Amino acid sequence: RSVYDDQPNAHQKFMEKLDACIRNHDREIEKMCNFHHQGFVDAITELLKVRADAEKLKVQVTDTNRRLQDAGKEVISQTEEIIRCRVQQRNITTVVEKLQLCLPVLEMYSKLKEQMNVKRYYSALKTMEQLENLYLPRVSQYRFCQIMIENLPKLREEIKEISMSDLKDFLESIRKHSDRIGETAMKQAQQQKTFSTTLQKQNHVNYGRNMHLGRSRILESKSEITLKRTFEEDDEHEEEILTAQDLVDFSPVYRCLHIYSVLGDGEIFENYYRKQRRKQARLVLQPQSSMHETVEGYRRYFSQIVGFFVVEDHILHVTQGLVTRTYTDELWNMALSKIIAVLRTHSSYCNDPDLVLELKNLIVVFADTLQGYGFPVNRLFDLLFEIRDQYNETLLKKWSGLFRDIFEADNYGPIPVANEKEYKIVISKFPFQDPELDKQSFPKKLPMSQSVPQIYIQVKEFIYASLKFSESLHRSSTEIDDMLRKSTNLLLTRTLSSCLQNLIKKPHIGLTELVQIIINTTHLEQACKYLEDFISNITNISQVTVHTARLYGLSTFKDARHAAEGEIYTKLNQKIDEFIQIADYDWTMSESDGRASGYLMDLINFLRSTFQVFTHLP
Repeated sequence: RSVYDDQPNAHQKFMEKLDACIRNHDREIEKMCNFHHQGFVDAITELLKVRADAEKLKVQVTDTNRRLQDAGKEVISQTEEIIRCRVQQRNITTVVEKLQLCLPVLEMYSKLKEQMNVKRYYSALKTMEQLENLYLPRVSQYRFCQIMIENLPKLREEIKEISMSDLKDFLESIRKHSDRIGETAMKQAQQQKTFSTTLQKQNHVNYGRNMHLGRSRILESKSEITLKRTFEEDDEHEEEILTAQDLVDFSPVYRCLHIYSVLGDGEIFENYYRKQRRKQARLVLQPQSSMHETVEGYRRYFSQIVGFFVVEDHILHVTQGLVTRTYTDELWNMALSKIIAVLRTHSSYCNDPDLVLELKNLIVVFADTLQGYGFPVNRLFDLLFEIRDQYNETLLKKWSGLFRDIFEADNYGPIPVANEKEYKIVISKFPFQDPELDKQSFPKKLPMSQSVPQIYIQVKEFIYASLKFSESLHRSSTEIDDMLRKSTNLLLTRTLSSCLQNLIKKPHIGLTELVQIIINTTHLEQACKYLEDFISNITNISQVTVHTARLYGLSTFKDARHAAEGEIYTKLNQKIDEFIQIADYDWTMSESDGRASGYLMDLINFLRSTFQVFTHLP
């Protein structure tokens, strides 16, 4: 410490003390060596003795080592082989373990490819999901797994494209088959109603048993024909009843829905499907310009619409949320407005009552079919009442022509009957009763002309034709009875009255014809009560009902008689004027010869014969 403290002469003193210390240690070492020297000498001597033995031992060890090395070469070789085998075994075990991890991945990927090839796309998506979540994470360090991982999104897109293509083909298929689907559905709906309708018609026949023979024969024959056709159609349709599933394969839309749902794009698919179906709905609702010309045009139009909504109803019930009841109701309301507008327009072009009747029957079947699928159709039946008025107008035009033809063909003379058979034929067509005439012997003459029973028959046929439209309208018997009476009143007061007025005004109708017309209108007026009975028997509504309308035939025929009487007065005056105008006087005669002029005698003879005709008037 003093050396480091820089005390004076400290270093020198330190060196002196150090030298002294070294000398002391040298003396101690010398003493120690002297003490052990003899032992060291003895040890060296003993080592020299051992030296020879060590060299000998070395030779022996070297020889032993050589012999041991020679003997161990084979062991070393075997050992190295064992080590190599152990390494291989360990490597094989490792490979097997890794292959056991990879093989399921490869098998699943192979399964995925196979599913893609056989177009099992929904299963392929499930396989992809298992690969991504379960298998690939175990072996993600391998390059082939990276390739698989990169390929999976591409495969998903490929599946989406293929399924969308299948959906487009499906939409095109149902567009082509919608008319056939609709036709099948309408036939089935019609078949379900046929039997009950047939029973109703049979009941109508039973209700009319009390009527005269002619009507019974007509109804019975019509009913028998209807029954025969009905059962023949039933037998025919029972052989093969097709449904929408039989006509169209719906699997593409199911697959596409499942695929897009699995991929999380279900909403995109729903929007696309609904958008495409709305476009198809607009195409289906667009009618052909010549649709009103034939029944087939209307039938095809209705079949396409029914087919469209049958498919939508099927999709509604077999898929979860692809279409909803709100969507189908909205689509139906849009379609219904368009349908009603189209039918109003095209039906206005129809001048043939048979075509209008066929249209009505098609609308009823169309409405009943869609009502069976849960769609509201009240507006269609309201439309039928509008078409009913148009139907009645076409009937009135048709019967106006029939009446004119009857009047043109009439000879305006009493109907001659030679025997009782001919008499029964006439009264089977027209309800004529005259006790005084019945007492007369054959041959005899009925006071009315041939046009009277023909007019009566045509009025009944008009009632039948009007009844045809009223059937299947889901209306009560009272309403149908009221419809028939109103349409019959229109026939009597407008059509028949107009024909009679025109007939009376025709120039070729003479006094004799006018007298016969008056007689005819009298008998037609008396037959009105039988027409009322006829309508009551058809509808089974009693005439004593408060709301039952009456026929206005009385005023119609009275007006016709008044017109005929006025025309008789006019024509009689004209004839008298004609006789007066042809008067020829001999102005040079010196005195009268006591005889009337020739024209005056002819006038008197004419009046005598004319007044003789007037005796037939009521």
